[in-house]
Order: sequence, then C-alpha cells, then structure tokens
Amino acid sequence: MNVVALIPARYNSSRFPGKLIADLLGKTVIRRTYESAINMNLFSAVYVVTDSKHIFDEIKSFGANVIMSKDNYETGTDRIAEAASSIDADLFINIQGDEPFVSIEPLSRLIDEFNCPEVKVASLIQVLQDESDIQNPNFVKVVLDNNNDALYFSRAPIPYRRDNYLYQKFYEHIGVYAFRKDELVKFSNWEQSELEKTEKIEALRFLENGVKIRMLLTEYMGIEIDTPEDLLNAGEYLKKLNLDK
Repeated sequence: MNVVALIPARYNSSRFPGKLIADLLGKTVIRRTYESAINMNLFSAVYVVTDSKHIFDEIKSFGANVIMSKDNYETGTDRIAEAASSIDADLFINIQGDEPFVSIEPLSRLIDEFNCPEVKVASLIQVLQDESDIQNPNFVKVVLDNNNDALYFSRAPIPYRRDNYLYQKFYEHIGVYAFRKDELVKFSNWEQSELEKTEKIEALRFLENGVKIRMLLTEYMGIEIDTPEDLLNAGEYLKKLNLDK
C-alpha cells in the first residue's frame, strides 16, 4: 500500500495559542513532529496541512511538504480530507501536530491492520489508570465490541459502573487515525452529526454513518503538548532521549 502521513496543524489553540511554532530545544514543535514522522520510514510522503501562514512559512523554511487548506474546518479530519482528495495514496495516517514523540510501533501496527479488507478506519487506545483521568472530560473514553471495533466515544466515564465492585478497564482514545482514502473523503462530505457536536468528538461522525473504527491497544505514546507546562515536560523528555542515545 502507498501510505501517506498528514499532520493537521492549526495555529490557534484555546489553551496554548501558537504552540506548534513554540521552541522545543532549538526546533519548533511542528518541525519535530514532521521530522519524527519522516524518520520512521513508514510513509511515501509526509505533509503538514495548515490554515496558518505562520505555520506554512515555518514548514517551508526547512524545505518540507506543506499544504495550505482552503477553508476553516471544525475538525482536523475535515482539514486533511481536503488535502487527501488530491494526493495519490491508498492509506492516510493522521498524526497530531502537537505530538512529536509518537513511536513507530503503533503506527506500523495501524498500517498492518489494513491487510484486512473489512477495516476502513483504525485508531489507537491506551488504558486509563488514574481515576482522575477517567473522570476528566479532556480524556476521550471509548468502549469496544468483541472485534475491538468502537461502540461509542464519550468524554464521560464509559462504561458506567453500576456496581462499583466490578473491575472494568477504561480506554482512552488517542487521536491518531488511519483511513482508506475513500472513507476519508466520505467523512468530509457528511454533515457534522448531532452526537459529534454534543460530545465534540469527530470519530462519532464515522459511527453515526455506519463506518466501524478498529481500535488497537498501545502503551505510552509520548507527550501531547496542550499547555506551556506540557512544553517544559516535552523538553525534559527530549533531553532524556538524547542522553540515552
């Protein structure tokens, strides 16, 4: 399969505006994310897709692939769908611009999952351990069927523990997706669904339109940079990685 990575990159962020061009030990966050994707050698090409001239100019400054999206979009998936429609590829991987430390192993497994013809969309999950994370609406939870396809996504703690003595794992949805091209283009043609608008979770648009999402369990993915404090933690993590090499 011809696999292309797309990195949606917005400048504005409610908690940390301009975070993608913030400095992370001598390089911007978005540059480190792009270079990490390139260095995996999993993709025939990697593109940053942005609505921001600041980010566009930053990517151009080091000679990388960047696409200026034509419109403002509600979701990153809508943004990359526009770009994907004009790119020749079988499979697209959506890598979040604020996650420069995503590891190769789960992305490789995501790609391999598409050897099964019935898989149209796939994504990643990890187990939530802390009760505070389970209750936190910033952590999107997902419940699965027996084939590890998503049944529902929510910011609420799902499943509800009616009997507290029962042990139940809670899974966090990690916003790294893989799509067959046709399914990604279809997504952009559907209206935002009511559940999607209620929960503010774009994956629900697929489920409401009858498209299953295969979920793969992974372990620690890295550091998502949502706040200035996260940026400091990412710097310390990067220093440790460099020391260990």
